[in-house]
Amino acid sequence: MTFGMVAGFWVVSCLLVLTPGADWAYAISAGLRHRSVVPAVSGLLAGYLIITAVVAAGAAALITSTPGALTMLTLAGAAYLGYLGVTTVLNPPVPSATSEVSTSWRAQVFRGAAVSGFNPKALLLFLALLPQFTDPDATWPLTAQLVALGGVHMLMCALVYTGVGAGSRAVLKTRPTAAKLVSRGSGIAMTAIALGLLLEQLS
Repeated sequence: MTFGMVAGFWVVSCLLVLTPGADWAYAISAGLRHRSVVPAVSGLLAGYLIITAVVAAGAAALITSTPGALTMLTLAGAAYLGYLGVTTVLNPPVPSATSEVSTSWRAQVFRGAAVSGFNPKALLLFLALLPQFTDPDATWPLTAQLVALGGVHMLMCALVYTGVGAGSRAVLKTRPTAAKLVSRGSGIAMTAIALGLLLEQLS
């Protein structure tokens, strides 16, 4: 793998990570609800690690070529994302002593992994994007190249989502009204993405 290929993928990864979406919404929600955003961000990274492993193992091509497999994955991801969105809208998190201990680290990690790991568009994106930045003639095997590129993307995710979550808490912790508005906005965003996925499958 040449430096230019890795640098090119890094630029694309930055653009993708800096685009607000379900991951941003969950990071903001975690920043307002919990004392630390590390468990939530770790969960998001775990989801992308799973997708990277699936793509590197060649299973993603099997999923996309199997009738109904991607549809079921989309419906499961949309349902869970919609559940998170609706609960966030109905019960918007606000920084407080009581909310910081309401959810275990394990639950936060699981939720983060579900948000990113059950995103079928992320799976297809990795399937279409990662191979374009690999070199079949390189000394590294293809699997190692895919894992390395996935690691670059996860590093960007870790930096950006930690900043988003921690920043939302720092900016909004003394502004409960604004925190509720931002939280409900995040919930609406997650719900809208879930509805978009469902409508895409029904159309």
